[in-house]
Amino acid sequence: MQNKQIVFAAPWQVEVHDAPLFISRIGDHEALVKKRYTLISPGTELACLSGNEGWFGMPGVPGYASVSEIIEVGKGARQFSPGDLVFHYGDHSTYQIVPTTGVFLKAPQNVPLTWVPFTRMATVAFTSTRVSQIELGDNVVVTGLGLIGNMASQLAKLQGANVFGIDLSSQRLKMAETTGIDAALHAGRGDIREEVMRLTKGEGASVLIEATGVPKVAVDNLPLIAKFGELILLGSPRGQYQTNVTEMLNYVHLMNYGSIAFKGAHEWRYPVEKDSFVKHSLVRNSQIVFDLMAKNKLCIEPLISHILKPEEAASAYEGLRNDKEHYYGVLFDWS
Repeated sequence: MQNKQIVFAAPWQVEVHDAPLFISRIGDHEALVKKRYTLISPGTELACLSGNEGWFGMPGVPGYASVSEIIEVGKGARQFSPGDLVFHYGDHSTYQIVPTTGVFLKAPQNVPLTWVPFTRMATVAFTSTRVSQIELGDNVVVTGLGLIGNMASQLAKLQGANVFGIDLSSQRLKMAETTGIDAALHAGRGDIREEVMRLTKGEGASVLIEATGVPKVAVDNLPLIAKFGELILLGSPRGQYQTNVTEMLNYVHLMNYGSIAFKGAHEWRYPVEKDSFVKHSLVRNSQIVFDLMAKNKLCIEPLISHILKPEEAASAYEGLRNDKEHYYGVLFDWS
């Protein structure tokens, strides 16, 4: 069986390969799936493509958000059958043998298939609201309104917060307005702190969700946070950044700086499967996202900028890297 794959061959080099897929046996708790759609995660995958992510080896097949059709399934996974459509953490390839445990869930029948891979983006963003103390009426600022930041803003709204987003991209700001943010602020125009204080009636943000992963953005926006507020690190910090660490830590330690809390919001802080001793899990979050999508409480359609064939992968990553105004939510169609 020939298996088409998108391959990061070297830094900033994207290729499409046809590789043989040899299947001797499907394990009891495994399935052979054929992808319908896979979604690019821009932040993670561009970091991998740069060659700066030590855990991603080159050449390698990226990707971790898929909706697929089951072709064959092991005898131990009796709840699944050939023909079922499933959401799972699949890579950018036509076929893949994957475990039927963990996040391997039947796709909701009342949700467009193109929406289903966005579940992964939503569950990544979910961690920011899970670890925070966002309550009804709180003021929340989100820095970075890409897919993850946009999802975080929508989820914070669903918790009853007033949500204000900051970005340098006019398109992302427009997208955030379409998906219901209370105010979208251009980082390069005007005094952002003054505007946030106006919007929050002088209080500042109860919670600042940092979704860019740029350390300087987190540090520069500490003055936006209200007394006893929280900085939630949702985007994985990348790259070197030099600053006065003492000044930064004073925001945590000193009352006159706010005595704020720093919290990490990496998705893997929660277990994958449901556990009787832990309320949250990636499976539970995924199922909640399915329900929110089905009830149109999460706005997905405006987040889709392109649906491309795998053969167009090089232009997709080039667009995500250098044309962020037009490329943001890019799906590959494997049909």
